[in-house]
Amino acid sequence: MEALWLTLQLALFSTLILIVLATPLAWWLAHSQFKGKALVEALVALPLVLPPTVLGFYLLIVLGPDGPGGWLASFWGGNTLAFSFSGLLIGSVIYSLPFVVQPLQNGFVLIGKKPLEVAYTLKASFWDGFRSVILPLAKPAYISAATLGFAHTLGEFGVVLMIGGNIPGETQVISIAIYEQVEAMEYAQAHGLSALLLFISFTLLAIIYKARKHQGGGLL
Repeated sequence: MEALWLTLQLALFSTLILIVLATPLAWWLAHSQFKGKALVEALVALPLVLPPTVLGFYLLIVLGPDGPGGWLASFWGGNTLAFSFSGLLIGSVIYSLPFVVQPLQNGFVLIGKKPLEVAYTLKASFWDGFRSVILPLAKPAYISAATLGFAHTLGEFGVVLMIGGNIPGETQVISIAIYEQVEAMEYAQAHGLSALLLFISFTLLAIIYKARKHQGGGLL
């Protein structure tokens, strides 16, 4: 159960960070027109098509002792962010970014700018209008984005294995624990964890499709 608890922590923290980071990015992509917009959207969507091992390899270099991760780790006496929970968190945020940005972007496009412009006529600031008008209207998009980001983090394997390895209590998430149990031919334990992950994933997808009915759009 240690791997399950670690996975839930990783998924929760990743989702919270992603919601904060993805909101301004999704709003900007939804309502901005500039020549390089397609390139930015392609960069955000890259984890959707890039093999996890490729992304994991480059993240390993960035988070390693010779990359920016090593420099950051030096502030608290370390020499790398790889093979640590912090490294897993950074990798998960990057890997799951499109699963949160795209539902929010689609939701903001459907809402449009008109509700915010009406708020401006009532002397509301951008933040007041966004908080009191846009956020309630975008609630289904936020439910879809948060659920997709959480569910995607639960099932991560390739990226997590590349940058975190298999350290019990530190980087061993549930997907890696299942793989390890299958390798050891401990099928009963693997079945228990797999069934639990299946149940959680199915429940999260049900939540997404329920929110989708209110939003009237696709998942991504």
